[in-house]
Amino acid sequence: MIHQYKLGGRNIVLDVCSGAVHVVDDAAYDMIALFEKTAKEDVIRQLAEKYAGDPDVTVDELEECYSQIEALRDAGSLFTPDTFEPMADTLKQKTSGVIKALCLHVAHTCNLNCAYCFASQGKYHGERAVMSYEVGKRALDFLVENSGSRRNLEVDFFGGEPLLNFDVVKQLVAYARSIEQDAKKNFRFTLTTNGMLIDDDVIDFANREMHNVVLSLDGRKEIHDRFRVDYAGHGSWDTIVPKFQKFVEARGGKNYYMRGTFTHANPDFLRDVETMLDLGFTELSMEPVVCAADDPSALTQDDLPIVLRQYEELADLMIRRRKAGKPFTFYHYMIDLTAGPCIYKRISGCGSGTEYMAVTPWGDLYPCHQFVGDEAFRLGDIWHGVTNPDVQAEFRACNVYARPDCRDCWAKLYCSGGCAANAYHATGSVRGVYKYGCELFRKRMECAILAAVDAELGDDA
Repeated sequence: MIHQYKLGGRNIVLDVCSGAVHVVDDAAYDMIALFEKTAKEDVIRQLAEKYAGDPDVTVDELEECYSQIEALRDAGSLFTPDTFEPMADTLKQKTSGVIKALCLHVAHTCNLNCAYCFASQGKYHGERAVMSYEVGKRALDFLVENSGSRRNLEVDFFGGEPLLNFDVVKQLVAYARSIEQDAKKNFRFTLTTNGMLIDDDVIDFANREMHNVVLSLDGRKEIHDRFRVDYAGHGSWDTIVPKFQKFVEARGGKNYYMRGTFTHANPDFLRDVETMLDLGFTELSMEPVVCAADDPSALTQDDLPIVLRQYEELADLMIRRRKAGKPFTFYHYMIDLTAGPCIYKRISGCGSGTEYMAVTPWGDLYPCHQFVGDEAFRLGDIWHGVTNPDVQAEFRACNVYARPDCRDCWAKLYCSGGCAANAYHATGSVRGVYKYGCELFRKRMECAILAAVDAELGDDA
C-alpha cells in the first residue's frame, strides 16, 4: 500500500508497510500512481504525452524512472505487501501480565472548573477525594510486583489537580527512590498540572524528580480564560502564565510540554500555538477536545476544514522557524522517519488496560484515565490485581487489525488503530473507529511527514 500527496511544494510518496518516504518529481509521482494498475508501455506513452512540452521528461528519462521504481519495489521500499496481521497479537501475548506504567490519580478534585473537562472537574463523576500515602505506596509496590523484567517504570501524577495532594506526591517519590535499587527498577515520574499551585518548592522538586512535566495552557488569553476558570468564574491565564514561564526557565527549556485543548470556540488553534511561542514556550501540544457530541465545546463538521488547514499552516510555521534558527516541537508532529516504534508496537497500540493502567484514590484499576469512573471498565484493584479478565481481554484484543475500518487506511501503522477511549465514546466499542478523529490524525501525519522531510532535506529537494 502506498499513500501519495502534495503538500508544502513537495510530492511525497509513503510506502505504508515499509515506512519508506520518497520525495519525487512530478513525472515520478504520476508514474508511481499508474505503476501497479497499468502496463509499462501504456505508462510510458501516457506520461510522454502529458509531458510532451517538457524537455526534461524524455522517453529515455521515463524508461529510467520506471526502472528505478522497479528497483525500489524489489528492494522492499515501494509497494511493500502487508504481512503484519499474523503478528498483531504477538507483543501483547509476550508481555501478558506485565505492567510498565501507572497513572496515579492522586487527587479527584480540582481548583479549576473547566467547562470542557472530561473528568467532571476532577471528580470523574464520583466523589471528591485524594489518594492517601498508603494507597499510593501499595500502587507502587503493585507496579514493581507486576513489571516482570522491565527496568524502566513510568508513573504519572494526575488528577484533577495533583498539586492539591503535593505532600503525598513527594512522599511517594521518596518511597519509590528508596526501593528502586533493591528492586532493580528505575522510576520515571511525570507531573500534569494546571499551574495554579506552582511555587518554588514545586519547581525545585519537579526539576529534581520529574522526568517530564505537562503544563495546561490553552494559548490565547481570551480562549484560555473562556474555559479554564476557577469556581468564581475568573480566568486563570494571568495567574499561571508567569508561573509556567518561571518553571520552564528553571528546567532549562527541556523535559516539559505545554498541553492545550482546542474546541469549537477555537478551531483556528494556530493562533494559540503562536501565543505560546510568543510567551517563550517551545515544547507544545494542542489537542482536540474530548467531549460528548452535543456539548457546546465539541468540534463540528463545519470546524473540520478549518482544523485541517491549521495543521498545514502549523507545518509551514515549523519549517519557517526551523530555517530561521527558532525551532519548536509540536507533540503530534514528533516522528522519526528512520527509527520509529517497532512493528509490534505499531500494530498493537498504546497498551491501555494491559501494560498501562490508571489507579483511583481508592486503589481501583481502570484501563486508562479516560475510563475512570465507568464501573463497566473497572479491572480490579491494587491489592487483588485484575479481577475482571473479560474487560482486560477486550483491551488485549485491541490492535489495528481488530478494526475493519482500519485495514485499508494508509495511516494505520502510525495510529495503531487509534485511542480506545475515543472509539468507545464515539461508537460504544473500544474496537470502533472515531471517524472525525481519523480525519484529524491523517492530516497530522501528512504534515508531520512533510516537516520531517523538510528537516532532512532542507532546500536540497
